Amino acid sequence: MIKAGDIVAFALYFLLVIGIGVFFFLRGKNDTGEKGFFLGGRKMNGFVSALSAGASDMSAWVLMGLPGAIYAAGMGQVWISIGLAIGTVLAWIFVAPKLRRYSILANDSITIPQYLTNRFKSNSKVLQIVSAIIFMIVYCVYGASSINACGALFKTLFGLDERIAMTISTVIIIAYLFLGGFNAVCWTDFFQGMIMLIALMLTPIVAAAVLKVPTTGTVLPENFYNMLASGKFDWMSIATILTGLGWGLGYFGMPHIIVRYISIKSEKEMKKSRLIGSTWTILILIMATVVALVGRKYLGNSLEGSESTIFIELARRAFPVFIGGLIITAILAASMSTADSQLLASSSAFASDVYKTSIRKNASDKELMWVGRIVVIIVSLLAFMIAMLGTGAKPIVPAFSKIMSLVSAAWGAFGASFGPVILLSLYNRRVNYKGATAGIIAGFTADVLWMILFNMEYYGMTSAVYNTQLYEIIPGFIVGLLTMVVVSYLSEKPSKEVTDLFDTVKNAKGVEVGEDGVPYLVGEETKEETAE
Repeated sequence: MIKAGDIVAFALYFLLVIGIGVFFFLRGKNDTGEKGFFLGGRKMNGFVSALSAGASDMSAWVLMGLPGAIYAAGMGQVWISIGLAIGTVLAWIFVAPKLRRYSILANDSITIPQYLTNRFKSNSKVLQIVSAIIFMIVYCVYGASSINACGALFKTLFGLDERIAMTISTVIIIAYLFLGGFNAVCWTDFFQGMIMLIALMLTPIVAAAVLKVPTTGTVLPENFYNMLASGKFDWMSIATILTGLGWGLGYFGMPHIIVRYISIKSEKEMKKSRLIGSTWTILILIMATVVALVGRKYLGNSLEGSESTIFIELARRAFPVFIGGLIITAILAASMSTADSQLLASSSAFASDVYKTSIRKNASDKELMWVGRIVVIIVSLLAFMIAMLGTGAKPIVPAFSKIMSLVSAAWGAFGASFGPVILLSLYNRRVNYKGATAGIIAGFTADVLWMILFNMEYYGMTSAVYNTQLYEIIPGFIVGLLTMVVVSYLSEKPSKEVTDLFDTVKNAKGVEVGEDGVPYLVGEETKEETAE
């Protein structure tokens, strides 16, 4: 049943995100440039950066997929939450501060492929081109998951055809990203992150206060409260635990998340971001689990077959119409905050790492901005087409119909490709450019092959080989890590210039950028251009 209050709430949300895009478009007329559009000029404050990183990470799966899985199968599904909580804390502690310092000193790098190339002082563009290709492929899949979620949401609430809903959502995302770039994305993500947190905090508490426990249909699945998926310590339980913890590996190589680290304006703001970002993510994951448990108690078995709507049902039953509509916009916020970040990351990778390096080396900042905007449209349309293939009663590609399947495939590909390389580039003095390039290719290839050979049953397709039940990011990450180490140690040692840069970052207490744009080490009496 369509409710006017829900329509008003969603209309207000759309006006908010478009308004943010217009604001930064007008504000940015005198502050244009490649770094401004793709990185916000490295001027993001800690609070906005932290919530933006979190919101770009937590797509609709945290409000639909995760609670639905726990509601249906029990506490054995919470290992993903545990893995993500551990992963995000470790990334904020060990990757964020060091990557920000390195990216500044490594020629003021504004994308992850650019950072890796400058980190190893290489003139080759192979790594940047390979990375950009992976970005384009994987972000099309990842973006499709967010568009798919928007379609499912509007269909559930308003009975709107999924194709129409996905079209509207895609146009909205393109509009504010096209106008405002990185600033618009971060500030929109900031508000979306607040919406998600408030919604998840309030919904189970209010539902528990106002709803009554049903008298029938409350039988729990076997081993519902057992964190071992099968109820005993067998391979199924071990694989479930390893898979859940493996999700945490993705944080070390997720481009649209770690680029937030390098956008933070100062060391002081970084410390603030680290605390806020970790706390926000942990709270979100805890409350998503609470939503599932409250839903199971107060809704019983009534959602069998439509478990992913548990958050929507709790919000609609616990709150008045308009308030419930505002709460449910959290799902839309989660979908769009992830999609916009992915689109910007893919457009920056192509514009800065392919177009500027291999097509038009003398391209102006204005030209690069427009190239980025065109890429946003192209990737959005490709993601839209992938999402469309998964719609309908009989989807053309069944795997594309599941939000969690699309997210899982993309998360694994990025984590296996870039996670090992980012970590080793920050903490290993001996690794080199050849090793980094080989590691990215090997990690991506191993992840995809493991998915095709062993995990296709999970993605809704028949598997020709034994289904291991082990998430492909784990073997992919291991292969990428070993390949980078082996290739680096079998090839020439890094130059003195590369090792000197490594030592500078390792020993630095911090790195700041002066008003003149020149970086300097924290604690130095003079602001010398330390990158030289």
